[in-house]
Amino acid sequence: MRVGYLGPEGTNSHEALLAAARRMEIEAVALPTIYDTIAAVRDRAVDRAVVPIENSIEGSVNATLDALAIETDEVAIAGEIVQPIHHCLIARHKLELGAIEAVISHPQANAQCARFLRSRLPGARVLAASSTAEAVRLVAGEERPWAAIGTRLAAERYGATVLLGGIEDSAGNETRFVWLAPAGTGEAHAPEDDGPWKTAIVFWGVGAEAPGWLVACLGEFAQRGVNLTRIESRPRKQGLGRYMFFADLEGAAEDPNVAAGLAGLRDRVEHLRVLGSFPAA
Repeated sequence: MRVGYLGPEGTNSHEALLAAARRMEIEAVALPTIYDTIAAVRDRAVDRAVVPIENSIEGSVNATLDALAIETDEVAIAGEIVQPIHHCLIARHKLELGAIEAVISHPQANAQCARFLRSRLPGARVLAASSTAEAVRLVAGEERPWAAIGTRLAAERYGATVLLGGIEDSAGNETRFVWLAPAGTGEAHAPEDDGPWKTAIVFWGVGAEAPGWLVACLGEFAQRGVNLTRIESRPRKQGLGRYMFFADLEGAAEDPNVAAGLAGLRDRVEHLRVLGSFPAA
């Protein structure tokens, strides 16, 4: 099975894939961006993909949400992985912190280490890279006193030196990754009795400007005893004040109460899509 992930080798996505696929026969396929990773599933260039969707410090990964909601209707969430995230400060060779002129990493990693950067490297420029592993790869070939924020795996892969480990701002830093599959192959099926399930949806609506519209929408689940574990809004990219709403529900899509809640919500909105129904991590 070919499985796409945000590359190159050594990213947090790569680590999550390796951890989740220890007992699986896979061919890991590195892709340059989150969008490209999701689009590869849509285009059947890969069989599955693993992408980050939510971090415990920085919140949702907007590139994943936007691609799933707006640009890739043919892709469904088929599972999830919760992976502890540990960041390292990495350079080509041993450096004193005071000598570091710039730190480069993916914007999410920079944000997850913001307190460390402010307190320990206040004079260093903070630069963005397409991924943590790409940052390490660049720094490994950099003559200037630059450092990257990345994984130990990336430091090993690119022959770089770990200066400090565990520089993330929270010791409980975790990222939730989702397995993606072509729609129709990774959609909900009868849940097993031995574990909880989750259903992810996105909706926007007719009547969204009316007072109480969102409360009424969510009430379709509350009145049926369906718990929401997450809800947030994202702009629809069609002007100010137009939003789409993402929610995670406890239960599989075909559970009677969940199905009834979805049917009630569908009557209140312009668009409702079940992004996936899958075993909860």
